[in-house]
Amino acid sequence: MIDTSRYRAILQALFVTVLWSLSWVLIKRSIDSIPPLLFAGLRYMMAFLILLPGIKKHRTVVKELTKQQWGMLFVLGLVFYTFTQGGQFLTLKHLDAVSFSLILNFTSVLVAILGIFFLREVPSRLQWGGIFVFLIGVVIYFSSEKLAGGSILGFVLAIFTVSANAGASMLGRAVNRQQNIPPLVVTVVSMGIGSIILLSAGLISNGWPMLKLNDWLVILILAVVNTAFAFTLWNKTLQVLSSVESSMINNTMLIQIALLAWLFLGEKLSIWNIVGLILAATGVFLANIKTSGKRKTNFFRDIIK
Repeated sequence: MIDTSRYRAILQALFVTVLWSLSWVLIKRSIDSIPPLLFAGLRYMMAFLILLPGIKKHRTVVKELTKQQWGMLFVLGLVFYTFTQGGQFLTLKHLDAVSFSLILNFTSVLVAILGIFFLREVPSRLQWGGIFVFLIGVVIYFSSEKLAGGSILGFVLAIFTVSANAGASMLGRAVNRQQNIPPLVVTVVSMGIGSIILLSAGLISNGWPMLKLNDWLVILILAVVNTAFAFTLWNKTLQVLSSVESSMINNTMLIQIALLAWLFLGEKLSIWNIVGLILAATGVFLANIKTSGKRKTNFFRDIIK
């Protein structure tokens, strides 16, 4: 018998990843008319306000949060939203979407190393092999690239964003492994803290620019559809799909972003770029195959949207 609920969840999860991949295109096309930090701050502040009513049923949990838990959520919001999301928008202003998407997957290597020491999550040989194949794909991809003038800043910002993303991944795991704070509370509280700081930084550095109607429309779509709606639908699919299935679907974003950037942003791909992306995607797949034994972790899940 066909499990219709599972296939529906798979299609819904794929739809969410398409929305998240389209976010990159929307950001890249609008980043020259909207200051990056203000752009990111407005997106996540709006998304926070939309999701905020959802934690009403958890208000008792929020009231009972300890100072230590508030401190962890504050740091998580600062690192994941202010640093990582702010870094994403800044990087996309100075670097093409495909290159940044590929570099961002280096988060997996950092998380793998940090996870061994701090979370005692030991990757399997197959997962290490997947990471190795991924790195080979990255090397092949960039071996045919010529750095354009001014893109050095983009690579520096990308490295900063990868580091922040890895740190946020570790913090997120540390918070969620305690299993005493509902995931929705973790997300909404940390998003609220991070978006307030991010928006404040954008206003201080850029002031309030004259945004066009089209700019507001893009921000609204990113906040309502690509963040609040996509987050809600993704969490619904997690009730049906396994963590490995969800991770593998999530990792299709690497190829999706490359195709969308080619279609809508005019970012050309050489044959070696394509080979590198295929190898990188294969590495992502291998790194997320579930095996028996010690605790394993899905490194490539921790990619910003």
